[in-house]
Amino acid sequence: MNAPRVAFFTDSFHEVNGVAHTSRHFDAFVRRKGLPFLNVHAGPKTAVREEGPVWTMELERGPIGFQLESDMSFDLAFFRYRNQVKEQLKKFGAEIVHVTGPSDVGMLGTALAHELRLPLIASWHTNIHEFAARRLTKILAWVPGDAAKRAAGFAEQDVVLPLTLRYYKLARVLLAPNLELVEMLQQRSGRPVFLMQRGVDTVLFSPDKRNGSNRGLTIGYVGRLSPEKSVRRFRDMEQALMAAGVENFRFLIIGDGHERDWLKENVRNVEFTGVLFGEELARAYASMDIFAFPSHTDTFGNVVLEAMASAAPVVVTSSGGPKYLVNHGVNGFIADDDRSFLDHVVTLARDGGMRQRMRVRAREFALCRYWDRIFDQVYDAYEYCLHANRAMAARQPAPAPKRSFA
Repeated sequence: MNAPRVAFFTDSFHEVNGVAHTSRHFDAFVRRKGLPFLNVHAGPKTAVREEGPVWTMELERGPIGFQLESDMSFDLAFFRYRNQVKEQLKKFGAEIVHVTGPSDVGMLGTALAHELRLPLIASWHTNIHEFAARRLTKILAWVPGDAAKRAAGFAEQDVVLPLTLRYYKLARVLLAPNLELVEMLQQRSGRPVFLMQRGVDTVLFSPDKRNGSNRGLTIGYVGRLSPEKSVRRFRDMEQALMAAGVENFRFLIIGDGHERDWLKENVRNVEFTGVLFGEELARAYASMDIFAFPSHTDTFGNVVLEAMASAAPVVVTSSGGPKYLVNHGVNGFIADDDRSFLDHVVTLARDGGMRQRMRVRAREFALCRYWDRIFDQVYDAYEYCLHANRAMAARQPAPAPKRSFA
């Protein structure tokens, strides 16, 4: 069977985040395979490129909207591109539309899929409801008592999550990055859900990039410096390490965001590099003795997998997707609460033998995570979606879905 002609509407592509990271790898995969693919995303200027079977349509965001991250905004007037994108979908001959979430780009893709009667598949990348709750908690920090916490909890569970699920129910098939979200989406949406995990480049991210300089114990972090990443936990880590008598350590913080100023003021043994890419990022990962990732909101944790490929033992929380990457006590630790997170970091900092054993196991785990395998399974979901769409058009029962597990 010929590969379907896929129109892919991604929230972000050039930005520094997990959606953009996965989308760039997806684009590279279809180019290697020579698959028909229309990649629609925001870019520095509006342009269309046709490179063999892979077409790219970049749309410039305008000033009417609001900022989501330092490098990403939501364009409230994005539907001005509706006719232009619609004509491109027809010219390309799209058979299926894939959106990555309720962004300006995703909403446009969803509307056009409905208008052109194309089957829609949606992948869940971000726990928007949890992000909203943590940002609201920060905004309401001045409110006395636990009123801010109650307001954030109400917004998360009774406003943002139901609205997000309503959007995802518009799709015929869903993709989710971890088993917890697969189960939640199946129960709450009633749609078939396929598992879409992530891969890692184990040639780029490798312990071979580690240099021989001795700069003491390095505890690293890579990601946005934002409230939903719980990066203020690094102050508590520093205090816990000093109280345990650990000396000659530093935090290596890679990334940028609104919390950077707070961290600079409240954490002493820290080096900020800003955002790194490519070989420079790989060398930074390889220099880490421990990778500490205190986020409770990540749905997968690409950076955790990159750290493991670089042979860094990891400490993650028991919330979200990163816990599915960790074999507790073997290649890292899963912390049940804030106190145990600090305890696990201290344990690794004090036990060089344990770190070395975990380094080996972390690298072994990462070596089995192939991007091509992940995207082959996405195409399984596409085929199911097309079969289900044809069955519905013929008023026949949809085929039983087979869940793809990486």
